[in-house]
Amino acid sequence: MRKILKKNGVKSMVFGKVYLVGAGPGDPKLLTVKAVEVIKTADVVIYDRLGVSDEVLNMAPVDAERIFVGKRTGLHEVPQDQITNLIVQKAKEGGGVVVRLKGGDPFIFGRGGEEIEALVAEGISFEVVPGISSSVAAPMYAGIPLTHRDYAASVAIITGHRAGDAEKPVDWVKIAHAVDTMVILMGVESLEGIVDKLLKGGVSPDRSVAMVESGTLPQQRTIIATLGTIIVKANQNNLKPPSVIIIGEVTELGRKLAWFKQPLL
Repeated sequence: MRKILKKNGVKSMVFGKVYLVGAGPGDPKLLTVKAVEVIKTADVVIYDRLGVSDEVLNMAPVDAERIFVGKRTGLHEVPQDQITNLIVQKAKEGGGVVVRLKGGDPFIFGRGGEEIEALVAEGISFEVVPGISSSVAAPMYAGIPLTHRDYAASVAIITGHRAGDAEKPVDWVKIAHAVDTMVILMGVESLEGIVDKLLKGGVSPDRSVAMVESGTLPQQRTIIATLGTIIVKANQNNLKPPSVIIIGEVTELGRKLAWFKQPLL
């Protein structure tokens, strides 16, 4: 039931509060203290599967409502507008704590901005709890510093695909020539197209590339190749999502600095 307050004879609705919580890159130990505190108070948890393990989900109270809105093999992803409407609905009907639990960080390709725009429009209180993005965690666990005084002074984080209604596509060539290190999320299924655009745009086939699969988890795997050989090597090792792609000279450091999983593929 919605909470109804009465002040000076005027009734008003009290909506619940929404927390957009970043669940981090996969390892539950990489959750922030604030994230754990919020999850433990949840009345409703609306969650994705990517980055949200059972261990994280079980931090919520036993009687908390759990609603899965992510993507599983064989099942279609819930459309974003339906997810946003669900968050608003649960905040309005419960008057409690609604946790929108998202893998990584809510604002790094997590569409968190779209979700809180809807909350602002409805006058619903919210907070955003940052999470560790796989864009930095996966390379770090593979021993690849995204910046380095000798090799890289700039980084771009890029989505491997864009929504069908996006105003403009990723300008791969422009980015590649503008920064020292490129970090690509959600790019495994588009790898061939990305590589093709970069090569046709004049990027050297010898440019170093790494891919980190399941970063921060026990099953993490890393390959280091070149732009000209990465497709073959990724196929040979059957790398699957979720994988982070890193392009730039810093990836070579992963050959000697890798500390979490050995050896390299």
